[in-house]
Amino acid sequence: MDFTRLRLLVELERLGTMVAVSEVTGMSTSAVSKHLAVLEREAGVPLLAADGRRVRLTPAGRRLAEHAVDILARVEAARAEFDGDGEPIGRVDLVMYTSAAPVVLPALRRLRHDHPGIDIHLTEYESEQALTLLQNGGADLGVVYQYSLLPRDFPGTLTVQPIGTEGLLLSQPSAGADSRTLTRRRLRDLADAAWIASPYRGDEEALVQRMCADAGFTPRITHRIDNLELFEELVAAGVGVGVVPRLSAATRRGVAHAPLGELGGVRQVYLAGRTGGWAWRPIRVLARYLHQAAEDVLDDVPPLPEAPDAPA
Repeated sequence: MDFTRLRLLVELERLGTMVAVSEVTGMSTSAVSKHLAVLEREAGVPLLAADGRRVRLTPAGRRLAEHAVDILARVEAARAEFDGDGEPIGRVDLVMYTSAAPVVLPALRRLRHDHPGIDIHLTEYESEQALTLLQNGGADLGVVYQYSLLPRDFPGTLTVQPIGTEGLLLSQPSAGADSRTLTRRRLRDLADAAWIASPYRGDEEALVQRMCADAGFTPRITHRIDNLELFEELVAAGVGVGVVPRLSAATRRGVAHAPLGELGGVRQVYLAGRTGGWAWRPIRVLARYLHQAAEDVLDDVPPLPEAPDAPA
């Protein structure tokens, strides 16, 4: 049913006459009458009854007017949300990779305080699976990454916004370790080391392979560990070395970290969402809070975009 016709019905119940409705709406009485006749045909039941020279609403007309009040109020509330006039309300499904917690958790704490009407549902997935989830409609917004030396082919159905970069570190036993930025010569010294890689993040292993190949050797990937605490324990025990993002590195006795520098590049962090989805205000607000949190922990954070279809 047309919202304009529903509004005319509500005004007729409130004001009582076609003439009064005509005066407040700026329509002619003939136009008001025609609109209400169309609404009556759409409803399939009589909405108006003659009452002398006037008309009155039938019981069905009064009931439809009651529904119309609620319908029109909801429409106005929705318009206010999209226009930014009201408090943003709604559920947003957010997908993130584990080590994005230093960005995501502060953002959610602030968001919960400032905008309690936004209901965040959080799911943990690695970026490759997260992108699939976003495409399939299983999530509304994602915090995803790519390695600068191994760029992803982001799906064309998604809009992707960079929010910063994160340095990468070599995690190594501290005995005799050099914590300066890694060089090819020092990397070649690890040609016989046992390397640790995640069993789930294929791009991480690909980065190790590429980095070591650039130094002239093939790494011996001996351990496949996803738990970061166990990863660092293995390094501290002297049984392996590996690559960790800066935000995931823990200060632990027996472990030293050296920046990879140009040998490993950086991890580039993005917000990703379905193209067109950014128009919904709760998503835009959440994206803004994530961007603000990224400013505290990531490097090279770009300015917040101002384009209407981008997270602003």
